[in-house]
Amino acid sequence: MRVVIAGGHGKIALMLERLLAESGHEPIAIIRNPEHRDDVDATGAAAVVLDLEGASVDEVGQVLKNADAAVFAAGAGPGSTRERKFTVDRDAAILLADAAEAAGVPRLVVISSTGADQFDPASDDIFQLYLRAKSEADASVRSRDLDWTIIRPGRLTDDPGTGLVRAGSALESGTIPRADVAATIASVLETGAASRTQFELVSGDDPIAEALAALR
Repeated sequence: MRVVIAGGHGKIALMLERLLAESGHEPIAIIRNPEHRDDVDATGAAAVVLDLEGASVDEVGQVLKNADAAVFAAGAGPGSTRERKFTVDRDAAILLADAAEAAGVPRLVVISSTGADQFDPASDDIFQLYLRAKSEADASVRSRDLDWTIIRPGRLTDDPGTGLVRAGSALESGTIPRADVAATIASVLETGAASRTQFELVSGDDPIAEALAALR
């Protein structure tokens, strides 16, 4: 399975790339900074340098050519400007969806955020703008004739993964290790679970495969 991962140098993306490579798949990481190539290479993935904030649908589509799936794992990150919450967290996700459609890539998995639809539309607080950007990107993805999955994890930690999660359409706030988010994405890609499904994800008591199978 050839999987193109946008935001390929992010913490979750690097874990996902390693998981996919170790399982015999072909991960392709889109990165903005060429200095990050060595980190990607170390996971077993192949790096493609492309800035999603300036790229066209055709340019992204060339990377997606012959891919079985695409994953949006990019993010403007802490300390970024209000403008980049939209150019990265919203517009780059929409660009990837546009390119997936144009390139005939059937599967699209998006990392979003718990509470994305609960943003305050009157607020210019940067976190509220981040939630709005995620919400608008998710709405665009849901409108597509793609085999999409939107994963909305709780507060991310760098704790070791446990393989035990809780998944559902609306959950109480919680945390989850980035490693378990990566493992959940890998499971979604490998099993086809959670097709055309949006769900929140936090640490819990259910093995990942069972949590995904129970989603409706």
